[in-house]
Amino acid sequence: MLIQIIVALLLGILVGVFTGLFPGIHINLVGAFLVTLSSTFLAGISPIYLIVFIASLAIAHTFIDFIPSIFLGCPDSDTELSVLPGHELLKQGEGHSAIMRTAYGGLISIFILVLLTLPLVHLISWIYPIIRKLIPFILIFVCFLMIFSEKKKFSAAVVLILTGFFGVCVLNLNLKEPLLPLLSGLFGSSMMLMSINQNTKIPKQKTLSEKLNLKKVYKPILAALIASPLCGFLPGLGGGQAAVIGNQISRSDKKDFLILLGAVNILVMGISFISLYSISKTRTGASAAIQSLIGTLNLNLLILIIIICLFSGVLSFFLTKFLSLKFLKIIEKVNYKKLSIGILIFLSIIICMISGILGFFVFIVSTATGIYCISLNVKRTQMMGCLLIPTIILYLF
Repeated sequence: MLIQIIVALLLGILVGVFTGLFPGIHINLVGAFLVTLSSTFLAGISPIYLIVFIASLAIAHTFIDFIPSIFLGCPDSDTELSVLPGHELLKQGEGHSAIMRTAYGGLISIFILVLLTLPLVHLISWIYPIIRKLIPFILIFVCFLMIFSEKKKFSAAVVLILTGFFGVCVLNLNLKEPLLPLLSGLFGSSMMLMSINQNTKIPKQKTLSEKLNLKKVYKPILAALIASPLCGFLPGLGGGQAAVIGNQISRSDKKDFLILLGAVNILVMGISFISLYSISKTRTGASAAIQSLIGTLNLNLLILIIIICLFSGVLSFFLTKFLSLKFLKIIEKVNYKKLSIGILIFLSIIICMISGILGFFVFIVSTATGIYCISLNVKRTQMMGCLLIPTIILYLF
């Protein structure tokens, strides 16, 4: 049995690397596909091995997903904010450092997750009914904090409200994977088009990542630890919203913000497994797939999943470092303008295939919206209104 578990873990990591490197292939799609096959082609395989495969895939994907987000400007629904500081650091020759900061955040949070699993099991079941009623007011408070932290408060409010209204419209369309065109346009293609217009050139990249200042690391990690549980067991909240909440707590600079993002995404994923056990609620595609396979999660399976997360996280950290260095060699040799045009074409094809022609139209409009918002010279995190405001409406009404 141990050998089969190890094989399932390694296969999960391998597939997680693939899904992480290719924009548009989300964990949700793989999970749904696996659940469909579990009753036919995979019927003879024990659900335990499939659960190990899903958990390791989810963790590996969450680590690796930052590589295309930062190097190529192709954000996923959990990495859209990494494009902002990550792209800036890439243009300063510190793309590898940006990737490694997200990886360090993820690695630290994996160990925190292991230590806090049992306390969170009890905390989530106790606090869930209370926090659920307070979430919209917490998010409204966060929106006001975001606006008043800017020098151009009116412009910040315009960006937050405009993207929020746009997000509400898109999420209410009959669209498959609506976040793909929405976030790719706001946070990815808009920045790439502006870089093309400015004829941005990628300088020689440093192969050594900057050493972490341990005295500063605790702030983004602590902020992630406070914000992630809210989004790990409540519907409509994900890593992006948790990162925005966490950033209002820690006031991180762009480098520490990447640590915060890496930590948040791992914690949200891990806490979604704990939530499945504590309150029988699924908050990620991975936890939903596990519920479909096995129904109710018992404590022994939860402990197995957390152990798998630990081993997957450590292996994925070193894989992230290895693949980041490989990407450095590629990014330095190509013409960035041509690369950006190629990525825009690739994104357009992926969006048309997954979200259809309507999704491509959303992609165009969200790109134009992103360019307009960037031109107002406020923090680009204000564009997270596209997720914050729909979530507030979801909870209020």
